[in-house]
Amino acid sequence: MNDIKCPHCGTVFQIDEAGFAAIVKQVRDSEFDKEIRRHADLLETEKRQAVELAVAQALETAQGTVTEKEARIAELTARLEAALGEQESRTRVAQAEFERTLTETVSQKEARIAELEAGIEAERRERESQARVAQAELDRALADAAAAKDARIAELEQRIAAQGSAFETEKQLAVEQARSAVERERDALAAQVALKEAEKSQCESALKEQLAIELKAKDDIIAYKDGEIERYKDMKARLSTKMVGESLEQHCETEFNKIRATAFPHAYFEKDNDASEGSKGDFVFRECDDEGNEIVSIMFEMKNESDESTHRHKNEGFFKKLDADRTKKGCEYAVLVTLLEPESELYNQGIVDVSYRYEKMYVVRPQFFLPIISVLRNAALNSMTYKAELAAVRNQNIDITRFEEQMESFKSGFARNYDLASRKFQTAIDEIDKTITHLQKTKDALLSSENNLRLANNKAQDLTIKRLTRNNPTMKAAFEELEQSQDES
Repeated sequence: MNDIKCPHCGTVFQIDEAGFAAIVKQVRDSEFDKEIRRHADLLETEKRQAVELAVAQALETAQGTVTEKEARIAELTARLEAALGEQESRTRVAQAEFERTLTETVSQKEARIAELEAGIEAERRERESQARVAQAELDRALADAAAAKDARIAELEQRIAAQGSAFETEKQLAVEQARSAVERERDALAAQVALKEAEKSQCESALKEQLAIELKAKDDIIAYKDGEIERYKDMKARLSTKMVGESLEQHCETEFNKIRATAFPHAYFEKDNDASEGSKGDFVFRECDDEGNEIVSIMFEMKNESDESTHRHKNEGFFKKLDADRTKKGCEYAVLVTLLEPESELYNQGIVDVSYRYEKMYVVRPQFFLPIISVLRNAALNSMTYKAELAAVRNQNIDITRFEEQMESFKSGFARNYDLASRKFQTAIDEIDKTITHLQKTKDALLSSENNLRLANNKAQDLTIKRLTRNNPTMKAAFEELEQSQDES
């Protein structure tokens, strides 16, 4: 027997081994089912995340090249324009600085020449003034001595001539020095201008060469893009004229067979010819591992229409049928390979996940037919480990269940024999309990008698002469007389 306490009311009750084992089995089965569901949900979540990640990586790979090239062209164009603007700005600043420097230098030299000419003119006037004073002195001295006058005049004339010649020489020397300094500065400035012009020409040639290289690269990229556009248009034209109806199916089957031997040697990829349930898809893809466990299964539907068709179909109109075919054939995924809605930006981006409408369904263009198989297959391979672990746990659960069934069979047989024995044992126990109850009553009667005897003894022990004569004067007087007589004797 096992004692079990209720967690709500706290009551303790007993239960036999069979009931206790049944309760333990229910709790263990419930916990095991919860664990199985938790593992299955975790497996499904990781698988869905792996598929979404693979789809996003495929889209990023398909669109990254064009975006990178366009960004590179924009960057090179901006750099070229910035370099040309900076070079023109530097040229204008250098030219303005040179003109300003040249103007200041010429102004300074002209001011110096004017200053020298003014000094020479002042000196000349001063000398003329001195000459007039000397002439006046000579005139006054002429009256005293004619000979001295003539000699003095000749001497003065010589001195004036010498001073004039020296003045002219100094003037010419100063002018030559100023002119040579100006010419040297002019030549230096001209050399700087020529150097700047050479640097400008070299920089312009380098920029033109770099621009030519970048323009050539840009032209090559544009030519490549034009070629890709033409190739896409040509492919679209060929697809629109050739791959109508079954030709799209033949194209997909041919593309798969090209890599079947190397990429999918153990895969099953055949047309779905089973229309026993009212409808069928176009192709079924299945792949199993070496132990026969299914890795992934896909139901394919191929849809196309001619460019001259007046009634245009939409991809969404085939989702419901494709999902029904996938469910009937027991496939995990459903993929619609379509050339419908050729101008739709949603379907032209690559692999489109439409699981928000129907579970595990994708829409792709023909060029993404093989990538979607690889993406779904790789995602399924990543989940095989969890499937193997889950299968192992299920096998363990089957073994445990069989062991428990055998254990329960043994326990049920043992319980029957135990029940029969326990009934006889219980009868004997009941008789013993009755005997114990009778003996208990006898024991209680004896204990009661013992208690009464004890009380009687206590009362006898408490009995004294003083108690007997209390409130009894006759007996008190008799006992006093008796005591007196005993004292006298």
